[in-house]
Amino acid sequence: MKKPILSMICAIARNRAIGKNNELLWHIPEDFKRFKEITSGHAVFMGEKTFRSIGKALPDRTNIVISQDENFKAEGCLVFNNIEDALAKAREIEKDEIFVIGGGMIYKTMMPLADKLYLTVVEGDFEADTFFPDYSDFKKIIFEKDSADANYKYKFLELTR
Repeated sequence: MKKPILSMICAIARNRAIGKNNELLWHIPEDFKRFKEITSGHAVFMGEKTFRSIGKALPDRTNIVISQDENFKAEGCLVFNNIEDALAKAREIEKDEIFVIGGGMIYKTMMPLADKLYLTVVEGDFEADTFFPDYSDFKKIIFEKDSADANYKYKFLELTR
């Protein structure tokens, strides 16, 4: 049986900044639309802080939350206290692609296991307290598209090792 690929999806600045005070650094409607289109129908994997920043389970997805708090509950989510159990469950449920959606510690921990990255690279350097890990070993560009809105210039990228 083929195991699902493990992908990470994230909007990052050129300096790999992704968040500050548990909030995103920008609001880009096209990025949110792309995120929804790519992840719908799949398992999404996140840390407790990311879940709290979203505020609810994402619809049309199997939401898997990692929390160090053994009493943490999240309506509509599967909650695990360690990544190994969570990943085993995700691989049991998901047939095609599992998406890691944050935050910083989860990305860092899962990077060695990732098969593919879906990035939105936002022009500019931003002040942040959370950063996406180094992804320089993802050298193969599968997809690339420049885009912009009234506030930001950005590029959609899909990368593999």
